[in-house]
This record gives sequence, structure tokens and C-alpha cells, in this order.
Amino acid sequence: MRYLLAGILLTALVAPMAAADSTAQRLKKAADVVTAIMRAPDQSIPQGILNKAVCVAVVPGYMKAAFGFGGSFGRGALVCRRGGTGPWGPPAMFTLGGPSIGFQIGGSSSDVVLLVMNGDGARKLLQSKVKLGVDAAVAGGPVGRNAQASTDALMHAEILSYSRSRGAFAGISLGGAIIKQDGDSDRRLYGRKVTAQDILFKNEVGIPAPARPLDAVLTKYSPHGGQKF
Repeated sequence: MRYLLAGILLTALVAPMAAADSTAQRLKKAADVVTAIMRAPDQSIPQGILNKAVCVAVVPGYMKAAFGFGGSFGRGALVCRRGGTGPWGPPAMFTLGGPSIGFQIGGSSSDVVLLVMNGDGARKLLQSKVKLGVDAAVAGGPVGRNAQASTDALMHAEILSYSRSRGAFAGISLGGAIIKQDGDSDRRLYGRKVTAQDILFKNEVGIPAPARPLDAVLTKYSPHGGQKF
């Protein structure tokens, strides 16, 4: 019964969002999220960490809902540097979600940012379904100018995760959350059926107009970096 109630609550929160949030709006919101985060150097993603990332994923308005037991859901965009070190490429759309455990009640919304730190992590995200913490190593990322990136957890994480809620920005654990490719949104964005691999690794599409604000803000804050795939 508690799972059913949590599912009903999550559906009630997510359904209006999904209906109103087009792929173009999602990309615009993703650009706004990155801009807001990087404008506050003392509470932003450290520049050295961002420059090491090969891909960046943004989920604006990641919803959590619960009644005893709960769940979460959001739609996002994943952008990679071409070849791992080149300019930022076009986005592949995806969903992020999963159950949560422990007694809880209510709902909340936050913005989530994922940094993919190497080619192995990027390739794992091309799968149709990826469970963070199981299929790909994930850790909460450091924040601020002086954050140290040399801890064991950060050295071995394929993905660093962050959350922004009510103006506060911090590393967050997303272990157990599931990433799925959003082929329907990709088809609407590019006007034809394309896979995440076509978009991110094969350079078969260009950057569509709705994604240019996100490309511009990523280029502004990290024009060079990464590592070869």
C-alpha cells in the first residue's frame, strides 16, 4: 500500500511537469542551471573538476515524492566533449529516477548535475539502462574554490553528482538511481531516430538550435579539457 501511495504521489507531481516541459524547454532550463551554479565561485563546481569532465548531464527539476516509501524522477540532457577533449557536442536526452527507502513523506524538487569523469563512464551511460553505484561508480562531488579532488572516492568515481535546492548547492549521493535513454525526446529534437551513441560518439548530428544556450554556457565555463575516449 505504501509503494502504491508513493507512486500515486510521484505521478501527481511528475505528470504536469512532463506535459508542460518540452525538450526545448528542458535544454533551456539545463543551461540556466549551469549558469546559476557557476556564477557563485565559492559554491560552484570547482573549475579543475569541470575541466577534467568528459561529459556533463543536467536534470532540471528532479522530483522526489514519498508516503512512507518513495521515488524520484527527472528528465535531463547529456553533453560530451567531442572525442573526449574537443568542443562540446550535441545533447542526448535521458531520464533519471528510482525508488527511495526509509520513512519519509512529502515532495521536493532539485536540480541535479552529473559530471562524467572518463570514457568508461561515458560509454556506460550509452546503455539503455544504467544503475548508478552498481553499473557505474558514482560519488558526491566537491564544491567551491578550494575543494580537494584527490580523495580516494573521487579518484575512483566515474561520475560525480551534485544537487541544487533552494539556492544551496552540494555533492549528493545518487546511488541506486537509474538512468535510461530517452529515445522519444531525441527523435523529437533531431527529427529522426538516432541513438545516444550516434549523438555522443559518432558525430552524426550537429548541435540543434534549442541546445545552443547549453553549449554556450559549457563553452564559457570550460572550453577545453577532458581526456580522449
